[in-house]
Amino acid sequence: MTEEVVASGKNRHGCLTAYLIVMIIANSLTGLLYLFGADAIKQRLPNMPNWAFPVLIAIAIINLICAFALFRWKKWGFWGFALSSLIVFAVNLAIGLNIVSAILGLVGVAVLFGVLHIGKENKGWTQLE
Repeated sequence: MTEEVVASGKNRHGCLTAYLIVMIIANSLTGLLYLFGADAIKQRLPNMPNWAFPVLIAIAIINLICAFALFRWKKWGFWGFALSSLIVFAVNLAIGLNIVSAILGLVGVAVLFGVLHIGKENKGWTQLE
């Protein structure tokens, strides 16, 4: 993969850059879906409580902030994303999703952790502040 050299002299592996971009796009779309598609979601999941929508919208916004923080080499961005994933896990269980579906929501943290550890000199994790 290619490397992205940033102004601070740090190198970002291309896979990390791509994954952060995917995080930004996915969380933007997810937030918009919960904001504007709540009625359609309620039809498919009629037992979904109304409180879940603002919580999930807030989590999508938090995830966006965390992705941008990771672009700026802030380690708290990873920990924020990990914490928000645990909250979403609990919300998914509370709204009645099965355990397998809820656990699948945690895969993103594992993938992010893995992508942060790709590379030798340009490993993202060791460059986080």
